[in-house]
Amino acid sequence: MKNRSSLVWLIIFVVVAEAAGLAGALFMGNVNGWYAGLVHPSFNPPSWLFGPVWTILYALMGVAAYLVWQKGPRGKRALKLYWAQLVVNAVWTPLFFGLHNPLLGLIDIVLLLALIIGTILAFARVRHSAALLLVPYLAWVSFASVLNFSIWWLN
Repeated sequence: MKNRSSLVWLIIFVVVAEAAGLAGALFMGNVNGWYAGLVHPSFNPPSWLFGPVWTILYALMGVAAYLVWQKGPRGKRALKLYWAQLVVNAVWTPLFFGLHNPLLGLIDIVLLLALIIGTILAFARVRHSAALLLVPYLAWVSFASVLNFSIWWLN
């Protein structure tokens, strides 16, 4: 019975993380419109890459949060940081794409980076494997920060 319950909670954590990404995506609008008209840096990845990458990253985030949640009260502070970064993550898309504002997106993503680092450090104190699952997320958001800055700077 415990394994079944654990599997249900794991699925819930992953679905909630994925839902945060979907919530933000509702504000993307027509990427071929405003966004396509911006000047992009030479290292801008193709648009089709973002969906699969984010899907994987949100799944890893959900698994990491689940692993920390399993530790009970020890993970409470770490999970507060996790939920905060998830909200800040979801807000980036409406700021950048919804409001067509790369500067607000940049401010948000810098805050997101700080929260991800804090979450990784907090997760590491509770469950090292959970912290490691967030490293690809940190790497991608670091890259996305440079991309966001470049788009803001060029436009």
